[in-house]
Amino acid sequence: MAGLLLCGSQLNLANAADNQLLGGEITGKLTFASDYVFRGESETVDGEVPVVQGTLNWGNAQGWYAGVFASNIKFQDPNLEIVTAPYIGKAGNFGDSGFSYDVMVFSYLYPGASYSNYTELWLRVAKQFDQAKVQLEVTPTLDDWFGVKDWSGVNYAIHPSYQFSNGFNVSGSYGYQDLSGPGAEGWGHWNIGVSKRWASLDFDLRYHGSTVAGEHLVYGGQTEIFDDRLVIGVSKSF
Repeated sequence: MAGLLLCGSQLNLANAADNQLLGGEITGKLTFASDYVFRGESETVDGEVPVVQGTLNWGNAQGWYAGVFASNIKFQDPNLEIVTAPYIGKAGNFGDSGFSYDVMVFSYLYPGASYSNYTELWLRVAKQFDQAKVQLEVTPTLDDWFGVKDWSGVNYAIHPSYQFSNGFNVSGSYGYQDLSGPGAEGWGHWNIGVSKRWASLDFDLRYHGSTVAGEHLVYGGQTEIFDDRLVIGVSKSF
C-alpha cells in the first residue's frame, strides 16, 4: 500500500462546520489489510500479521495539506513495531495545461527505534486523460535512508490508473528504488490491482512483486519479504 496509502485519495468528511479547522477541512481514513507492502517489501516479515493503518489529514482550498499516517509493522528488529509518519505538502495544477503537481515532505518515525528514522521528499506530476490517469514520481531521501549511515535513496516510479464507469478502478505502479552508499543496491518493484467502493467502504485487491533475488547485496539473506504476494484491504473514509 505505500504511496497510495500514504497520500492516496483522501475522501472528505461530511460537510459539517465542525470539520473545519484553520480555513481547511479535516479528513480521516482507516484501513485494514492482510499486509503492508512498501515498494515491493512486506513490512510485516513476509505477511506474518495483518495491519491496521490510519491517516488524519488537513487540507485547504489553496492545495496545502498536512497530516499523519500510522501503521503497525513487524521486522527482524523487535523494536520496529509501529511507524508514524507526519507529512506536509502542496498540490495544485499547472495553469490550464491539464497537468497537476504534488510536493510533499514525509517523515518515517519509529517509536522505540529512532535510529531508523528518515525523511523523503515526494515530487509527483500527473496528467488526466478522460478516465485514465498517469502519475510520475521522483522521491529522494533527505537524510540517511532508514538510518543507515551514508546511504541515500531515490525512488522513481510511474503510476497509471483507469476509472471504469461501473465504479471499478484498475491501477498499478512500476518503479525502481535506487540506493547509494557502501554495500547498497537498489531494486525494482511493481504492483497491479483493482479497487471498488461498496456500502461506503473501499475494497482493494492488489498483486505485488519485485526484482530482489538471493544475490541482492542488501536483502539477499531475507528475500522472502520481497516475494510476490496478493494483498487485500478495506478502507473507511471519514
